[in-house]
Parts: sequence; structure tokens; C-alpha cells
Amino acid sequence: MLHGGGVSAPVLKAAAWMSGAVVSFTAMAIAGRAVSHTLDTFELMLYRSLVGIAIVVTVGLAAGTLNQVSFQRVHLHLFRNIAHFCGQNLWFFAIPLIPLAQVFALEFTTPLWVMILAPFFLGERLTRMRALSACVGFLGILLVARPDVGGISVGVVSAALAAIGFATSAILTKRLTRTESITCILFFLTTMQACFGLLCAGIDGDIALPTAQIYPWLVVIGCAGLLAHFCITSALNIAPAVVVMPFDFARLPVIAVIGMLFYNEPLDLIAILGAVIIFGASYLNIFAETRNWASVQR
Repeated sequence: MLHGGGVSAPVLKAAAWMSGAVVSFTAMAIAGRAVSHTLDTFELMLYRSLVGIAIVVTVGLAAGTLNQVSFQRVHLHLFRNIAHFCGQNLWFFAIPLIPLAQVFALEFTTPLWVMILAPFFLGERLTRMRALSACVGFLGILLVARPDVGGISVGVVSAALAAIGFATSAILTKRLTRTESITCILFFLTTMQACFGLLCAGIDGDIALPTAQIYPWLVVIGCAGLLAHFCITSALNIAPAVVVMPFDFARLPVIAVIGMLFYNEPLDLIAILGAVIIFGASYLNIFAETRNWASVQR
């Protein structure tokens, strides 16, 4: 069934879920920068995951969904969480090193990687329109990020590599949604990454304890991270990965304004132009997918 203007109900639902992810990731970036001078990325991931475990178990018990946790596809959960753990650590590492808008812009290569990899892992077709959207979107990202080829910083490299980890995680999440419940996916997300964080943070025998000042920020990171994954998983359960992920581009103008207002980060016309191009590429793909679904539903 189609709604005004030809936008299908699944697209609208996926957009609503991804709006929640946009707000959550933005809050997590702000909180991550606030604690970056006190905790390293492994310690941050450890405490974030512990908060997440408490939330998942509490909500699962209240909703009666903890019995949905299954170990039948634990290997796929493992690969998914290794990819995400690597990507998230690189993302947190880049946040204090380069402007927030640049971190997000480089992270936005994630949908491009999803479009390229989805045909191999999910069986989704890489149509000409999707390929065109990926190319146009990549040009926009280059305008926003403008990496200096003569001397690419560690922060830029970290943010770019994080996108590959996130794309792999998104693709494996889509595969998991075919057979696993959201509770199951989030349970393994928090427990596995808590183990990864404990191992990596404690390998030097020194795990910093959070101070009273950063406790609230850790709660924000834990809640926002979990909510973001809940929103993304819900969206991926409704629509194909190549449709869901471009909605994430809405984070760019939001974080650019926040960076300008609160961190004195410049907001220039070239960055705005790049954001417009990215939005146009995303809308091009969404419009094409909507038309395809409409033709199938007739």
C-alpha cells in the first residue's frame, strides 16, 4: 500500500526508526567526546556494554523476551560483533582528533560499502540506480571531508576504517534479522562486546575506573548506543539494507550545527554543498526503491 506522493509504508516506517538512530548516534558522539580524556576507547566500550547488558536484561525480563536468546547462530553473532567492536573503537578514537562533521562524513561511506557488499552477502541486487547513488554520494562525502592526500591524519584514517566495520556489521545484522529476534541480537551485542572490552582494556593490567563526573556520560553512551542499534535493527527488519542505511545521512547537518555551536568547529559552504549532494544521492536511491516496491505491490 502506498501513501501520499508514492512513498510506501515500509519506507516510512524504516525512516522513522532511522530518525531514532540519528538522535542516538548524535548523543553518543557528544558524550564520547566528553569522556575521551578520561577513558581510552576499550574502557569506554567496556562500560558502555555493561550499561547495555543491564538494560537488555531488564527490558527482556519485563517483556518476557529473554527466552528468545538462541545460540544456534552464535558464530554469526561473533563475526558481527567483532566487526562492530573494531568499527566502534575506531569511531570513538577519531572523535576527539578531528571535527565531528568530518567523523560523521567519513562514517557515511558505510551505506556505500553496504550497497557494494549487500549483493554478495544478502543477495540484494546492485542496480544501476544504486551504483549511481553510491558514486554521487561518495563525491559529496569527499567535499565534506576533504582529506589532505599529502598528509592524511590518524583521525581521518580511523573514521574511514570505522565505516567498513559498520558496513560489515549492518550486513550481518540484516542476515541475523531473518531468523533472530531483536532481543537476541542486542543480548549478544552487549555481552560479547563487554567481553571484548574487558579483554582489550585489561591486557595492560590497568583499567581506569569512571569518576563521578563521567558516570552520566557513560549512561548516555550506553543507552544511546543500545537505542541506536535497536532502531537500526528494527529498520533492517522492515526494509532492505540499501534502503535503510542512507537515512543515516541526516546526522551530518545535525552534528555540523552542534560542532559549530558548542565546539567552535567551522561550518563552510563547501561542507554544506557536500551534504546537499549526499542527501540528493540518498533520496535518489530511496525514490528508486519506492518505485520498485510500488511496481511489485500492484
